Amino acid sequence: MPRIPLNWLAEHVELPAGATAESVAADLVSVGFEEEAIHGAQVTGPLVVGRVLDLVKEPQKNGKTINWCRVDVGPEHNEEHDSPKDPQPGEERPSRGIICGAHNFVPGDLVIVSLPGTVLPGPFPIAARKTYGHTSDGMICSTAEVGLGEGVGEETKGIIVVGKGTLEGVTAEPGDDAIALLGLGEEVVEINVTPDRGYAFSMRGVAREYSHATGAPFTDPASTVVPAEGGRGGIPVQLSDDAPVRGAAGCTRFVAVEVRGVDPSAPSPRWMQERLTLAGMRPISLIVDVTNYVMLDLGQPLHAYDSHQLVAPIVVRRAHEGEMLETLDDKPRALDPADLVIADCGGESGDRAIGIAGVMGGASTEVSEKTVNVIIEAATFDPITIARSARRHRLPSEASKRFERGVDPLLPPIAARRAAELIVEFGGGEIDERITDERLEGFPAAPAPIAFAEDAAARVVGIEYTAQEVRGSLEMIGCSVERGEADGALLVTPPTWRPDLRIREDLVEEIARLVGYDRIPSIVPSAPGGRGLTRAQRGRRAARTALAEAGLVEVTSAPWIAESVFDAHAYGEGDERRAAVRLRNPLTEDEPLLRTALLQSLLPVARLNLARGQESVAVFQLASVYLPREAGQGAPVPAAAALPSAEELAQIDAALPAQPQRLAAVLGGASGPASWRGQAEPWGWADAIDLAHRAAAATGAQIEVSASEHAPFHPGRGAALHVVGENGERELVGHAGELHPRVVKQLGLPARTSALEVDVDRLIAAAPAVVRAEAVPTFPLAKEDFAFVVDESVPASAVEAAIVVGIGDVLESVHLFDVFTGEQVGEGKKSLAFAVRLRSAEGTLSAKDIAAARERCIAAVDAAVGGVLRA
Repeated sequence: MPRIPLNWLAEHVELPAGATAESVAADLVSVGFEEEAIHGAQVTGPLVVGRVLDLVKEPQKNGKTINWCRVDVGPEHNEEHDSPKDPQPGEERPSRGIICGAHNFVPGDLVIVSLPGTVLPGPFPIAARKTYGHTSDGMICSTAEVGLGEGVGEETKGIIVVGKGTLEGVTAEPGDDAIALLGLGEEVVEINVTPDRGYAFSMRGVAREYSHATGAPFTDPASTVVPAEGGRGGIPVQLSDDAPVRGAAGCTRFVAVEVRGVDPSAPSPRWMQERLTLAGMRPISLIVDVTNYVMLDLGQPLHAYDSHQLVAPIVVRRAHEGEMLETLDDKPRALDPADLVIADCGGESGDRAIGIAGVMGGASTEVSEKTVNVIIEAATFDPITIARSARRHRLPSEASKRFERGVDPLLPPIAARRAAELIVEFGGGEIDERITDERLEGFPAAPAPIAFAEDAAARVVGIEYTAQEVRGSLEMIGCSVERGEADGALLVTPPTWRPDLRIREDLVEEIARLVGYDRIPSIVPSAPGGRGLTRAQRGRRAARTALAEAGLVEVTSAPWIAESVFDAHAYGEGDERRAAVRLRNPLTEDEPLLRTALLQSLLPVARLNLARGQESVAVFQLASVYLPREAGQGAPVPAAAALPSAEELAQIDAALPAQPQRLAAVLGGASGPASWRGQAEPWGWADAIDLAHRAAAATGAQIEVSASEHAPFHPGRGAALHVVGENGERELVGHAGELHPRVVKQLGLPARTSALEVDVDRLIAAAPAVVRAEAVPTFPLAKEDFAFVVDESVPASAVEAAIVVGIGDVLESVHLFDVFTGEQVGEGKKSLAFAVRLRSAEGTLSAKDIAAARERCIAAVDAAVGGVLRA
């Protein structure tokens, strides 16, 4: 995000007296630029100018020589003695003792001293500390330590000496405030720029927006530069893009300016280093600093080449297959044929890449401390080409950040000239007036005008704008506004620095933004009272809560599946679940289908949790499945000119796949953590069926369980789940039980993993619409247990139904609590034990009443399923 130093901003737009970072940020927010951060002073505390009174060199055992200095830091900061071990009885002037390892200063020099309590960039707090046998009461600072970069040239490296190097021509006295002297007290506003507003990645763009927000006079820095007439007389350049992206050429304009005879040791001016540092960039050298400064100021990225290392002509082309390039970060990179590169003729074969266009230059032509002749490049590149190269090489740069958002095509000659003038001003040399300005035919073309009705903003935003507000807003951002001859609509031509303005709605957004978002009322729809959640919403929430309370974890799985899922779940060839909806544009080619059962996407989630280290799994999900409609039923494509008709909407809705809501769960491994009692019982098929009962009961429905063979469940341990409607018809709503061993093995799940899947919509529909309140029982309960021996093929639900019919009105509840098979009950038989609770609303049940109920129960089970009461 761009950082805006206030003193730099004030150079292009008039700031009011007393303007602060907070006030500037608030003004920019009003035109749509959100504040990211406010950066205060880089250095806080007592940073002062000091004069070196005495310097004693003391060699150390490690071979290093340190300087023990006495420094006058002004009457307000001097102390008589820094340490009892370092008295200065004969010294006339008070001072401080400071240890320093640098050697580029002598007694009498004015230096920058950070006293105890100072906080330098880092943050790096300064305190008095004992070192090398002395108490160092502060620190003599270098340019890097105060955040001004490393400096260039011997006179600017190391300790800052006032009046030399970085501070040449500056006068000061001991005790003067060095924060103000170095410009380290400036406030900086950091703003968040949306991707469509690349022009705001420059002081020029932000200053213009601040002018829009406040009405303050704005001076375009580009207007103060007069570029020389360009042509083909300078550095020869060839635009040879033979593989354009989307038919768009990778480079449409290339400007090259040469500066000869630059002093390679010339430092960047102090004000430039300060501004670069405040803007978040590290000062490096005069040439590099100038290119960075102009980019931050105008928004046009620049690149500098060492003229002696470059062999003309410069060629802009696509990379060759297998071509390599070492970039400025000293990393070799394998180029892709889609990369746009800058090349010259300096390779062994006469052709070499010297930079990835718009992203980063190459090390072979890098400017250095020996560069005297420099070529400045300012170009216009295709945003998509640059964005793809930056992401392909994972090489985001300040240049690519701007190019991929769009750069003003009129800026290259202005920016190149401005950079050349700054280099000559501070580093000497001479500008070659033979400017190269190579461009494609017809470039730069004027932006296409947009037809815009004066009431368009009012119709889109919903509030009235006057004709003056509409026209004034568009002209304020630099648009040319004319009256159309045919229909009276406005013809609006966007400025070259706003490539984001392409359609009518873009202009509407600008009008709403500049007139003020506060004009747009915030109207929140009022919720009708007394309605609350629908019946379906209450049912789905209740089912979720029931499973969560049982100890399961709710998860989310994407609905995309692969065709191999059907075989993995052991579906038969004619299984209707194989008929899945196929996506035309799937996110991945491996998963082109939409799930037809919720377990198809939930079982992989269970497997992933186990692969991440979980020892057991108990997860559930409530989501849609997608069942295709009749073949050949397509959806119409409504015209964009008008709202779709009711008939079209109905056809679109009918063409969509059916999307019933399903609830599924997967249970595998131990049902709880181990304890001193040992391992917890593993989840089993009975738990899956019990959870299905819980979910159904939460929705208000009751289910019946019967044996079933249904993939992917075990044929002997799987159950079909039915609900019984008011008319007595049974409807299948799902399945539960243990998964087939082959499915468990293929998916890598724990042995005997169980699962369930039920149709929640059908459960809710089967539940009574009206909940009937039951009277609180006032008479005591009678408890009876029955164990019936039946054939193994008889389902427990059939026995339970016979008990309910046989006992009649006095039955309060019946619950299966044991299933037993063995020699005691005979081969092919099983024992089903039920806990029965009896209660009458008429009075207390007598022994005779209870005995009669028992007899009816036994007779009913015998008649219905041939069950015999176990002795």
